Amino acid sequence: MLPHRTEFPTDFLFGTATSAYQIEGHAKGGAGRTHWDDFAATPGNVTGAANGAIACDHLDRWEADLDLVRDAGFDVYRFSTSWARVLPDGRGTPNVAGLDFYDRLVDGMLARGIKPAVTLYHWELPSPLADLGGWRNQDIAGWFADFTEVLMRRIGDRVWSAAPINEPWCVSWLSHFEGHHAPGLRDIRATARAMHHVLLTHGRAIEVMRGLGMSNLGAVCNMEYAAPIDDSADAHRAARVQDAIYNRFFISGLTKGVYPDTVLQGIEPHLPHGWQDDFATIRAPIDWIGVNYYTRKLYGPAEDPAAPWPATCEHKGPLPKTAIGWEVYPEGLSHFLDMVARDYTGDLPIYVTENGMAGVVEHTGDPTHDPDRAAYLADHMRVVKAAIAKGIPVKGYFTWSLLDNYEWALGYAPRFGLVHVDCETLTRTPKASYYAVRKALLRP
Repeated sequence: MLPHRTEFPTDFLFGTATSAYQIEGHAKGGAGRTHWDDFAATPGNVTGAANGAIACDHLDRWEADLDLVRDAGFDVYRFSTSWARVLPDGRGTPNVAGLDFYDRLVDGMLARGIKPAVTLYHWELPSPLADLGGWRNQDIAGWFADFTEVLMRRIGDRVWSAAPINEPWCVSWLSHFEGHHAPGLRDIRATARAMHHVLLTHGRAIEVMRGLGMSNLGAVCNMEYAAPIDDSADAHRAARVQDAIYNRFFISGLTKGVYPDTVLQGIEPHLPHGWQDDFATIRAPIDWIGVNYYTRKLYGPAEDPAAPWPATCEHKGPLPKTAIGWEVYPEGLSHFLDMVARDYTGDLPIYVTENGMAGVVEHTGDPTHDPDRAAYLADHMRVVKAAIAKGIPVKGYFTWSLLDNYEWALGYAPRFGLVHVDCETLTRTPKASYYAVRKALLRP
């Protein structure tokens, strides 16, 4: 059973999250082409060659979707906007239909008593900007600042919170070093520049929003517990390297204006000239920090002794797994809530901005029968409750995701939603976990 909201502080907020490209239907409404359209059109990149052209058709069904958010009892809806829907070419003339859509969406949340929490960028870079180097090009900070101004002049007066970029590790490392996400590169120089530019871009966007008089601005980092595969010194070194890359690089840059030496050993030769001077912008003050957490990974040394940095190798772990092979490890969330407050943010409010699972049981029969998801959420909510009891300033918990949706390179096969979406009819059907959440959030 999920902990009831009365077991949390009275000001604690519960929410759910989605992202634009994953649910909206990018082929509609005048949106421009994105590098995810290009990536998905390349054979072998995405399961089933799936893309976000239709997705969940949220563009036309947003009112019913917001009703689902309201009826579950959520306080906050964390949504993202599509850069290419607002500015089809990434720059230049805005798409009025795109701005109108986000205007209606925010008003729809407010009309239902839902706090709008906007993320400006959740991975859908306009293709014309990708052609100019995308995240490798330092000019992206200025392009994104202009996008931020166009969008927030329209909706910034009514959103409850705003964060510029979702999961900088995915935007940079996963996409430029491992090649699993758009633009699908495997290039250390591109990776180093993307890692730095994504933080510079964050800082410029914060500056723009402050200039517009906005408040409650934050940053969202994804974190993944890194453990050694065994007790050997090499395995411990591998886990430390991965922890520094994944969990410490971005939050350290944002809050301290330094990058971990463990990571600089590999990327410093590839960083842009004068990168140290950008920390004044990167460290633009924020009002909260978001932690996205799902799983842990086990690491050992690379099999090839001549392998270049980071010279690590991921291993399959022994714990129960989700439908995409991620280990279920609630203890990792406990670790990160403690680590973030202790080492980086102090008294700054922390929100668990994403937490959820790709369900296993729902693939075996009834697609709305997902006891494993309810158990996963309950275990992680109890971790949050324990962290609050220890004095860690956790102020909210958001489930990923409201809807089954486009899960990037994995297509439509994994199902993270509280609500089942039929891929053919797009019919929404709340799952058992949705009703479990609704019961837990019912106000006395």
